[in-house]
Parts: sequence; structure tokens; C-alpha cells
Amino acid sequence: MAKTVVIDEHGGPEVFRLVEREVGAPGPGEVRIRHEACGLNFIDVYQRTGLYPLELPHALGMEAAGLIEAVGEGVTHLKEGDRAAYAAAPPGAYAEARVMSAAQVCPLPDSISFEEGAAMMLKGLTTHYLFRRTTPISKGDTVLFHAAAGGVGLIACQWARSEGITLIGTAGTDEKCALALEHGAAQCINYRSGDWVEQVRDLTDGAGVDVVMDAVGADTFEGSLDSLKPLGMMISFGNASGPVPPFSVGVLGQKGSLKITRPTLFTHISDHETCQRMAADLFGKVTSGDVTLRIDQRFPLEDVAEAHRVLEARKTTGSTVLIP
Repeated sequence: MAKTVVIDEHGGPEVFRLVEREVGAPGPGEVRIRHEACGLNFIDVYQRTGLYPLELPHALGMEAAGLIEAVGEGVTHLKEGDRAAYAAAPPGAYAEARVMSAAQVCPLPDSISFEEGAAMMLKGLTTHYLFRRTTPISKGDTVLFHAAAGGVGLIACQWARSEGITLIGTAGTDEKCALALEHGAAQCINYRSGDWVEQVRDLTDGAGVDVVMDAVGADTFEGSLDSLKPLGMMISFGNASGPVPPFSVGVLGQKGSLKITRPTLFTHISDHETCQRMAADLFGKVTSGDVTLRIDQRFPLEDVAEAHRVLEARKTTGSTVLIP
């Protein structure tokens, strides 16, 4: 048996229930993992509210780290007793233990703690595909990154610095801007302090940026397009302020033959070998010291509703973990 967080309906944090569920034995291609820490991400909010609807009832949570308790037939990259971490669908990581497909579960180096593993997989692999797999980004290019003091943002600041990429961040307070600068952002704009689009233009001598990475969504979409140089790439990868409303594709031509994409992590890691290679790259960034994981919030698993409230109120910095 394992305590597991489930929802029976979409709604606010009050819909969470903590239940006891039988875990069972792994089948072919599966593992049973006992979690030491579970990650918290904005996609969990989207699933809870129904923006990304689930077939209910359903457990929530997309990333965690822990110990492999058992492996099913055909699993060769993991064995009983291994330390492991993952970001994977379907949801179900808010739990003491679970049985799941082994394909996206990755061996976790001894030098990376379980809390770091739980805090880094979804956010770190997202950073990987943003910088390595979405559009060519080279040393000397300039990227605009919204919510630069969040879990993905602080990893992205460090990733950019390690590869000679200029990252201009945005955040909602001077304190969050200072945090982004500390982690490698070249500049950070408090978007409450004035016209941030104008400030981006000023910082780039009027040219605009090569790439925008935007997980905020509705509130920043128009400004993000206006921050790009001609032929620039807009990567819209989240909806923290709500989904981007419909727009005319002709606008992209009017604003300088811009490009736009809406990727998801789970497309990039759907192939087992690709996922394992991406994880190895990410672990290398962490073990080399290029990226450090900042975990600023910890909640017991039973306090998951409060964790969601704090996240939605944008009162978090860095990463948040739940402890079973």
C-alpha cells in the first residue's frame, strides 16, 4: 500500500484527496519505485484545474526520485536497489510508491540527492529541449526568458551562462530579478517596473532577441513577439497566466517573418533512448557544477494543497518538492 494524492474532479487545491492505494508488482517493461521526494510543477496545476483535462479519478504529479524496489521482465537499464529519477506521463508521482513504465525512469548518480533528482527532471529536461532540441541556439545569441527566477528559469539562467548564451530574464520583483542575475542571467527586468518590451529593445540596441522562451502564456504573448528580431523564434511552452488566445498567423509576417512553436517535454522524451541521453546530458551539467539545483520550498506530501496555493500565487522561487 502507498499513500497517493488523487483528484475526483477538476478544481482548486481543495479537490486533493490523500488515499491508500495498493501498488502491486511491475509487469513487463515496468518498475516499482518508492519515492524519497516528488517534484511540483505548473503542469500539475493545469491538470488539477482541467486546463489539461484528465480522465477522473486520477493521481497527479509528473516527476519524482527514489529507490527501485522491483523490475519487470525486459527492463535492463535498472535493477532492484538502484537510485532513480524521472519525469514521465501519465501523472501519478504524488505518492509514496508506484508501478510505472521504466522507459523514462533514469539511473540517478550517487552525487545527486533524491530531492535534487525530484526537483530537476521535468524542469531540467525542459531546459534541455529548449536550448538543444527546439531551434539552433549558438554562443553569442540572446534569449529572453520569462519567469527567470522559477524552477525552470534558474536552471535556464545557468545553462545559458555555461554555453556563452546571453539570457535576459523577466520576473515580478526586484528580489526575484536579483536571484536570476545570481544564477547567470545577463540582465533581468522587473516587468512591474515599466514597459518591459521597451526595456528588452533598449538592452539589445533596438535589435530584439534571437529567441523568446515563454511559459507565462496570455499575459506575455504579444510582448514576446514584439521582443523578437526579424526571423526570431518564439517558443511558447506554458500557460501560467492562462492559455494564449487565438491569433492570426499573418501577424508573424507583419512582425518580421517570425517563427513560433508550442513544444511539450513529453514529445521529446517519448523515445526511451532519447530520454536517457537527455537525462545523461542534464546530469552532466549538474555534476560538473554548471547547474546547481535551488530548492526553496519543501512540503510534506499531505500538504500538497498548500504547495499548490503557494505556487499559483507566484510566491515560490527555484524548485519545490513534496516529501512522502
